[in-house]
Amino acid sequence: MRPNTNLATSVAWDAEYRKPAHGTVVRPAILPMRRANSAVPKVRLEDVSLNYSTETGAGVLALDRINLQVQPGEFLCIVGPSGCGKSTLLHLVASLQHPTSGAIAIDDNYVTAPGTDRILMFQDHGLFPWLTVAQNVEFGLKMKGLPKAEREEKVRHYLRLVHLSQFQDSRPHQLSGGMRQRVALARALATEPDVLLMDEPFAALDAQTRDMLHDELEKIWAETGCTVIFVTHNVREAVRLGDRVALMTFRPGRVKQEFTVNLPRPRHLEEVEVARTAREILDSLRDEINKSLEAEYAHEQRR
Repeated sequence: MRPNTNLATSVAWDAEYRKPAHGTVVRPAILPMRRANSAVPKVRLEDVSLNYSTETGAGVLALDRINLQVQPGEFLCIVGPSGCGKSTLLHLVASLQHPTSGAIAIDDNYVTAPGTDRILMFQDHGLFPWLTVAQNVEFGLKMKGLPKAEREEKVRHYLRLVHLSQFQDSRPHQLSGGMRQRVALARALATEPDVLLMDEPFAALDAQTRDMLHDELEKIWAETGCTVIFVTHNVREAVRLGDRVALMTFRPGRVKQEFTVNLPRPRHLEEVEVARTAREILDSLRDEINKSLEAEYAHEQRR
């Protein structure tokens, strides 16, 4: 992995990292609960590879020797062309799939089964339509066997966190798309996972709602100190949210390059520095997108 020399190559969680850039408007500070890099990463992937067979019996190498570490409380974004294995990588960390080779560790403990320490949030909110907002948020807590009083307290807390307390008795069909995603976020957070895995959760939303949820997610992340791994196709979104951006190659998916984003928080998509940093990442991504398009074109020619 070749770091971009125009960006810092190590994460420094200090006061300078949080200062507004010169000449910018000072907004209310968002101070992530940060420490210096831990000796033990929260998430560690060691030479993780994944092979699978197609319906014709052909073998496909989806992921190839992925080595990646995520620090406690870090917000890591993953970008790459379609079909490079970004979502698959989240499934492996969540133990919904198992690697063909390699290992995945959480807090230095190897994991092979799903657990409440890792919660995966999909693009589709996945709410139960027959349950109320409060009952949806409560669902995971009931599965954990928490007492009723404790469940109710946590539901109130996390609905307040996403500003949906007044809709606790509503059904999902009575909510907007953005509100449903906030319910899904509250449900994921209510189980208090150490690692929140987010698979393009805002991709289907309109720009205004997406911007609002960026702000909400950043505030919640700063308050809870949760480690986040966020997959997106939107490079500017990755720069807006991430402490670090990992760029994956076209199939087989490998980590091509990592970018540390040392821009002050809170950030906004339209800021010049966000756009400039996104452009640097996109320049590296473009080659992988072209490979993806060439592979698709070659496949169509063979049909």
